[in-house]
Amino acid sequence: MTAADRLPLRHAWLALAVVAVWGTNFVVIKIALGTLPPLLLAVLRFTLVLLPAALFIRRPAVPWHKLAAYGVLIGAGQFGLLYIAVAGRISPGLASLVVQVQVFFTIGLAMGLAGERLHRMQGLALVLATAGIVVIGAHTDADTTVAGLLLVVGAALAWAGGNQVARSMGRVDMLGVVVWSSAFALPPLLALTLWLEGPQRIASGLAAADTGVWLAVLWQSLGNSLFGYAAWGWLLARHPAATVVPVALLVPVFGMGASAWVLGEPLPAWKLLAAALVLAGLALNLLWPRLAATSFFRNARR
Repeated sequence: MTAADRLPLRHAWLALAVVAVWGTNFVVIKIALGTLPPLLLAVLRFTLVLLPAALFIRRPAVPWHKLAAYGVLIGAGQFGLLYIAVAGRISPGLASLVVQVQVFFTIGLAMGLAGERLHRMQGLALVLATAGIVVIGAHTDADTTVAGLLLVVGAALAWAGGNQVARSMGRVDMLGVVVWSSAFALPPLLALTLWLEGPQRIASGLAAADTGVWLAVLWQSLGNSLFGYAAWGWLLARHPAATVVPVALLVPVFGMGASAWVLGEPLPAWKLLAAALVLAGLALNLLWPRLAATSFFRNARR
């Protein structure tokens, strides 16, 4: 790694802060869901992402239909399904791990929509990550259900769809996209919370919400969405993606660690094995271009 490939210390700390926020946020979600129904939590999150930020952040130069698609996929798709899953169907630590398979869904969608080809190292990475998911599926119990696993996989697929929409936008202000697309996340989430959770459950959840719950909601919007996307976008604007993006491998590390520390989530051997397989797959997918450029791999191919 050359000096140009390294993050300056302050930038490295900022990247670490972002992934720490994103990882520990799964515990914050679980705390909020102890009082609020999952879809209502999503409504509150995206309301506070949209307002008052939309009054100060200019709408990005993106067609409305792309903002709408991104908002529905990320809001109702990714976070709607994720919140439902974490509400008693899967542990927060495992959710933080499983949702990272969005990387492979993103690759698959790129292959189908843009004609990109799968590199053999990416294929190996996919096999490793899939093996990790199979290990989780083989150990479902009261804390990790099949329904919860499938919901998080669905959230990862919606996230990957949102990634494809974002790629089609070109180089834009992603913070502006996050803020303005929230206007399109809210209608389906409002309809779903009224239909599935009902006015009575919504009212009782809001009435029972204390300061800690509202701080958790604020953390979803201000910390996870606005700070996270703004800081990550700032880093990507100043450094190659290959330098910044691998730091995101620490998201499930923070997620599983925080869940074990704060919530007492057990970490048996099978869960650590699943995490090792998924993280190995993610790391291989992100780092194989660098590995392929090393003298060892060049000599091996001769």
